[in-house]
Amino acid sequence: MGRSIETEGKPLLRPNPDYIRELVEIINASSFPMHMSMRLSSIDLDQAVIELRTQQCHLQAYGIVHGGVLATLIDTATFWAVYMRIPEDAGLVNIDLKLNYLKPVENGLLTAEGRAIRSGHTICYAEADVYNANRDLVAHGTSTLMILPGRGLKMRSRKITPSSR
Repeated sequence: MGRSIETEGKPLLRPNPDYIRELVEIINASSFPMHMSMRLSSIDLDQAVIELRTQQCHLQAYGIVHGGVLATLIDTATFWAVYMRIPEDAGLVNIDLKLNYLKPVENGLLTAEGRAIRSGHTICYAEADVYNANRDLVAHGTSTLMILPGRGLKMRSRKITPSSR
């Protein structure tokens, strides 16, 4: 946490640790992450980590984790990977999700690591890898997301702290 990036003369961005703590609490207490038994483990500029400890409810009839669970992890990790660069008063929606299943999973901890590839003014693009408990790559995907002005989360803290040069 706390990574800062400067690109081509743009201002130095430094995520506010108070904002990140508040965000993680809000996300992890939200209905869908709780329903899926997944949690936002970490978030920073251009990256996010989502964890899910598999349970019986995540398995399909053959006893392996349902593909929709892996797709949800990729969708969620890519979403939060681009989130810190969008305007504070904006939200996001996924407009495209592509993924490949690389290895079946029967149980254990799944970790999705999302990375922002491009954060534009309207469209963002990200990728995510999902690993099993042995750090075997089990799925990979990409996502295109659209920024929704005026749909931001209501937070007590500011998203970005002022830069100090």
